[in-house]
Amino acid sequence: MTYKARKKLALFVLVVGLPIYIIVAVTIMSYMMTQEVRFPLVVEFIVYVVLGIGWAFPLKWVFKGIGQPDPDAPESSQK
Repeated sequence: MTYKARKKLALFVLVVGLPIYIIVAVTIMSYMMTQEVRFPLVVEFIVYVVLGIGWAFPLKWVFKGIGQPDPDAPESSQK
């Protein structure tokens, strides 16, 4: 995948995908908490931490090297 395509995909993931993921995760967690049995606070915290970090691992390849200059660009345009 080219640098420009990865950059556009990373932007799409951050602007569209991440908010959708957050809404889905919070909706599922709130549904689980409205049942008669509620999880202990420590378990809730661990689940939220795992959900908060877990989205990044499958998408790590998209964000890798995005902040660096375009490796496919000619030498004169990298300055």
